[in-house]
Amino acid sequence: MVKFHTGASLLGHSVENPQSPDEATLERVPNPHEGQNYVARFTAPEFTSLCPVTGQPDFALIVIDYLPGAWLVESKSLKLYLTSYRNHGAFHEDCTLRIGKDLVALLEPRWFRIGGYWYPRGGIPIDVFWAVGELPAGTWVPDQSVPPYRGRG
Repeated sequence: MVKFHTGASLLGHSVENPQSPDEATLERVPNPHEGQNYVARFTAPEFTSLCPVTGQPDFALIVIDYLPGAWLVESKSLKLYLTSYRNHGAFHEDCTLRIGKDLVALLEPRWFRIGGYWYPRGGIPIDVFWAVGELPAGTWVPDQSVPPYRGRG
């Protein structure tokens, strides 16, 4: 189970990459603009995990959008958490939803969505989408801007 922490204890310190999501720590910091309708986006264009059957690497573009409540995710902890999947064997759907559910548990956002745009293995890309919450009227959320697969990139 991923560890949650309030504060930015990883900033300014050299830390080892966690070897799995279970060893990672996600940190949150107070949102200085709580109550404002704005969307924060994180894009991980080089996300990597392992196929749980073959052990071969799987690659994805992960796009995370959320409308913060009281908390923001601390970006260094998010980078380390996402990197921890490089040694983690799980199917595309499991990786995408676990990332989303871990972040929702940490942040308690007003609205959240994640898009996992996976590069093909065996000729078929698998894209995974998950969202929770209601987006307030008038909140601008850009399209995730990931084209359908035609050699993405």
